[in-house]
Amino acid sequence: DNVRTQTMSTGLKQESALPPAFEGKSRKPKQDRSRASLERMLAAARELMLERGSEEFTLQEVSQRGNVSIGSIYLRFESKDNLVRAVIADVNAELGTAEDAMFAMLRSECTTLVAFVPRYVEAYAEVLRQFAPLLRLSMERAAFDPQVSGPGKARAAHAASDATSAMLAFADEIAGPDNELKADACFRIIFATLARQLSLGSTFESMDPIDWEQLKRELGRMTLAYLTADI
Repeated sequence: DNVRTQTMSTGLKQESALPPAFEGKSRKPKQDRSRASLERMLAAARELMLERGSEEFTLQEVSQRGNVSIGSIYLRFESKDNLVRAVIADVNAELGTAEDAMFAMLRSECTTLVAFVPRYVEAYAEVLRQFAPLLRLSMERAAFDPQVSGPGKARAAHAASDATSAMLAFADEIAGPDNELKADACFRIIFATLARQLSLGSTFESMDPIDWEQLKRELGRMTLAYLTADI
């Protein structure tokens, strides 16, 4: 158990190798008043994106809602695109923090693969659901904006690495000849299934009509069955 705990800890607590997201996205303020103004800009843009499910807002609307001048917005971001990128960068960072907290909780509470897998599927599903509205917008922009797609791919790779490392902490309970391949396949299936249900990268019309709680439960059972089957 000590070896397993150390392995899991190493896999889950490693320092992020992610590159800084969107270098130069804004001019960082040095004074408290300027920082507060920047936070209002970002909060206003984020609220508008969530309300409309798109980037269809104007900087004038950000100005009015955030109680900031148009000039100060351009001073910080130069363009609406950079403001949107900054919002997405914040979401990426928050998602990473939520995933780190999730793994810290799982590491402290799960000592077997049987305990870990369903808890992981449940927790990761809820993390993705929490961020889904803005993740959809991030994925839409990533299709044409390399300043969003690069950090987004790095974030996804980091999530995959953490998940597979967590599963491999229980390598002695995984059956079959290639534990790493199995763990990687499990993460891909889990993410793809949850992303489909949450319409990440697809339209709402394509969402399968299945109960969310049932989906999480059965996905956990299938993942565990695959990991423990000698195939």
